[in-house]
Amino acid sequence: MASREQKRDSSMHEKFQLLRSITNSHAVNEASIMVDASKYIQELKQKVETINEEIAAEQSSRDRTDPFPMVTVETLEKGFLINVFTGKNQQGLLVSVLEAFEDLGLNVLEARVSCTDTFSLQAVGEEQNEDGENMDAETVKHAITEAIRGYESAGPLG
Repeated sequence: MASREQKRDSSMHEKFQLLRSITNSHAVNEASIMVDASKYIQELKQKVETINEEIAAEQSSRDRTDPFPMVTVETLEKGFLINVFTGKNQQGLLVSVLEAFEDLGLNVLEARVSCTDTFSLQAVGEEQNEDGENMDAETVKHAITEAIRGYESAGPLG
């Protein structure tokens, strides 16, 4: 019976020494080791809270300074090469972009689209403007960017 009690005491002593080591405690008695361990746990909780706040602030900052949508437009001989990339894909975004093409009077001659996690589109659009006025690349870029931003703020249901 005494041997069992000695093993238990020895085991408890080893566990307190391990706890003392993990928490960097310099305490000698078990009660002080427990107090130090409790303080150590509180410090860890505070560190986790601080890290979570920093992550949330970083995410919020990233959302506000999101450079998307990225739209580039190059003038070709008879139209435009249009590249669109957004950081996220939303259902119906392609329709919104194509409606902007239609509103501009651009006929899509060729297009490549990826709508997985992100949205990317590369298209060649030919101007169908019959009144003789030529549009420039900046006008096309602005119209497409506004169509995407308007879609994102209104959402897929408008």
